[in-house]
Amino acid sequence: MEKEIIMTYAGLRALEDELEQLKTVKRKEVAEKIKVARGYGDLSENSEYDEAKNEQGLMEGRIALLEKMLKHARVVTEDELSNDRISVGSHVTIRDEDGEEEEYDITGSAESDPMNGKISDASPIGAALIGHSEGDTVEITLPSGMTVQYEVIAIGRAEL
Repeated sequence: MEKEIIMTYAGLRALEDELEQLKTVKRKEVAEKIKVARGYGDLSENSEYDEAKNEQGLMEGRIALLEKMLKHARVVTEDELSNDRISVGSHVTIRDEDGEEEEYDITGSAESDPMNGKISDASPIGAALIGHSEGDTVEITLPSGMTVQYEVIAIGRAEL
C-alpha cells in the first residue's frame, strides 16, 4: 500500500487546480509547440522539437505525480484539529533560546512552503513539534547536526 499523503483542504485544492491547468491548458500549448517544431523539417537536428518533447516529458511526469498524490491524499478535517496539541493544520508560535519568536503553519509535505512559513510535518522542526502542547520545550536536531531548543508559545489553527 502506498503511503497516505496528509494535507489541508487548501493544499488539496491547489494540487487539483495545478493538475487541471496542466491537463487542459499546458498539454495543448506543448502539443502546439511540437506541431510547429515538426514543421521545421529534419527532426534529428531540430532543437525546437527536442526542447518541446523534453517539456512534454516533464509535464507528463508532473501530471502523473499529481495524480498519484491526489489518489493517496488524506485531508485533515476540522474535527481533527486541536488547539491543545500540534498537528498538521496547526499554526504555532515558538521561541528559541535567544528569545526570538517564529510562527509556522504545519502542513503535509505536498504543500510545504518554508519561505512563506509553511513547514512540513516531515521536516526536522515540523516532525519535532507534532504532538507537543503550549509550554512544552522541544529539542530539535537540525540537518546540520546542531541541536536547538524551542518553547511552544501558542497553538492555533492555520489558515486553511
